[in-house]
Amino acid sequence: MSTRLDQKLARIRAGQYKRSDFIIADAKDADMGPSIPAMGPNRQPDGTWSRYRTRAEFLDQIRAIVAQDIVDIMLMSVSNLEQLASEGVFRNCPVKPAIRANDTTDIWVVRGGTYNKHPSRPFRSAALPRVLHGGSSLREGAGVIGTDLGLYSITFNNDLDADQCSLEAFADFRADAAQHGFKYFLEVFNPNAGRDLSPDIMPHYVNDSIVRCLAGVSKSDRPQFLKIAYNGPNALEELASYDPGMIVGVLGGGAGTTRDCFELLCQAERYGARVALFGRKINLAEDPLAMVEMMRNVADGSVTPAEAVRAYHGILAKKGIRPARSLEEDAAISEAVLKQAA
Repeated sequence: MSTRLDQKLARIRAGQYKRSDFIIADAKDADMGPSIPAMGPNRQPDGTWSRYRTRAEFLDQIRAIVAQDIVDIMLMSVSNLEQLASEGVFRNCPVKPAIRANDTTDIWVVRGGTYNKHPSRPFRSAALPRVLHGGSSLREGAGVIGTDLGLYSITFNNDLDADQCSLEAFADFRADAAQHGFKYFLEVFNPNAGRDLSPDIMPHYVNDSIVRCLAGVSKSDRPQFLKIAYNGPNALEELASYDPGMIVGVLGGGAGTTRDCFELLCQAERYGARVALFGRKINLAEDPLAMVEMMRNVADGSVTPAEAVRAYHGILAKKGIRPARSLEEDAAISEAVLKQAA
């Protein structure tokens, strides 16, 4: 079945992009990084909470967002996709499932751990044949049971040994993906333990590293699109305009205010991004479904970020949900990078 993602990517590549083609992904793969705390608090309508969500509650939220049928991609861990696919959640569904195809050490942000303080090292848990064909159906000719799309992540740190190791692992992954007919999109984080990189040059270091690492990769082995941090309008516009065939997307970063979420989406689209992959900005919202609805409206240009914040608070009031911040606080931009073009 052709998904909305397939249709939108085809129009973007054909130069027929319009704002309704902007791609929104829900990144529900945090169990492969921060794990239990990343499931988010089991928040009550009055705003109180005493524990984190369980896996069952987290899966319920994924089911609800898929059923809402607004996001274009649902990104998950292999184990959660396996559970939901076995239930038929994605059968004949326009929402494209995807998995985190590797889990590098810079996302090992577990309580008490310090792994993410060291330059990123490559690591992969996911086995692509299992993802494609399921745990017990590896016979030749088996159809796709799970998904044929995944996120591959790499982090450059201006560290020769670490970066070379990461690039070699990326080459191995591309060969594995080509062998099994698996597609991927490429996530490139900002340096997690960068060497000798000033804040003003870091965004351009990341841009150059992306272009350099893909220059020797043939079209058939290239990513479907990129997922990068928003480093301001100049850096995004530079990368997005460099090669129209390279579709650029932004990651959500921290939860921030509700205005931060909508402002990031608006600015990313304005300066050339065609994809947004937001995790915490959806997962930690008081009402994730309402947040996704407003994100779509902002992406389509039917409301401004400020209008979307007011509309979101109106929905919370109607549902009797106490917001984490007052409307005034939540309508403010708190992330410095977003203030550059606000």
